[in-house]
Amino acid sequence: MRIAMLAPIAWRTPPRHYGPWELVTSLLTEALVARGVDVTLFATLDSVTTARLDGVVPASYNEDPSIDAKVWEYRHLAYLFERADRFDIVHNQADFPAHAFANLVDTPIVTTIHGFSSERILPMYRPYEDRVHFVAISDADRHPALRYAATIHHGIPFDEFPLDPVGSDDLLFFGRIHPDKGPAAAIGVARATGRRLQMYGIIQDADYHAREVAPHIDADRIRYHGVVGGTERLVALGRARALLHLIDFDEPFGLSVIEAMACGTPVIALRRGSMAELIEDGVTGFLIDHVDHAPAAVDAAGALDRGAIRRVAQARFGIDRMADAYLELYRRILEPRRGDALPA
Repeated sequence: MRIAMLAPIAWRTPPRHYGPWELVTSLLTEALVARGVDVTLFATLDSVTTARLDGVVPASYNEDPSIDAKVWEYRHLAYLFERADRFDIVHNQADFPAHAFANLVDTPIVTTIHGFSSERILPMYRPYEDRVHFVAISDADRHPALRYAATIHHGIPFDEFPLDPVGSDDLLFFGRIHPDKGPAAAIGVARATGRRLQMYGIIQDADYHAREVAPHIDADRIRYHGVVGGTERLVALGRARALLHLIDFDEPFGLSVIEAMACGTPVIALRRGSMAELIEDGVTGFLIDHVDHAPAAVDAAGALDRGAIRRVAQARFGIDRMADAYLELYRRILEPRRGDALPA
């Protein structure tokens, strides 16, 4: 089975710090290679992978100001699709622009939809649903007007996320500094419960940060650490009483939710989007219907079994489960076409 894995070019694959689409692309690519699948990763040329790396884009447009996003994105897509006949599957992780090439090639295409952002993008999905196999990352993110091949939740390599069996008294915010992610709500809950809040994430909305977040940051109760990676990131995810995920939008998935649970940290989230699919209420965290309910959940979080949180999350969101689900989908697509012997 020969897979062309199409990564976005907003960030390197895998990202150095932020870049959830690139991170999922990398995780799946590496898991497939480990299973003996022949994968070519089409990504920025500074990407790191055990697959065959191919492409034309020197670096990501968020890290290299000389890279024009629109120009290089279409160069990136054209380069892959000019070679599509060399592969059994093109797996598109780079959003709807790739669909413009769908009717120009015979190779089956899988598109993982990393969040159905708006009704306005539907014209680049509906006309291609007979050519492209769409994958939702949660049932909550399925658009009712679109036909899907599968829902496949993201998975992570749990052996890279150490369990912190104790945590701390501090609360955690881990995500984009943007109103969608609820950082101001997290600050309010920290103040209401008298606990410190450790905040991590890229500032995506500078005006919102200056208005709603920065005035509360101090050297004691509310601490903002910026974007972190490596060991510091793992320590941050594990050393908390709870992750506050008080989102103000219908979250399509939420990688930080399962990453925190992998470290044993319970998650307190508003019941929106995919949260009910990720969190087992009263076991791996708490689903709440209003921010005012968060302080009581913070109090209750200390009684949850952090080892059980990790075990439950691993059974549902391990990297093996995600890779196996995609392999099953690839086989289902290819079987009626060629009946090739595919890897077990």
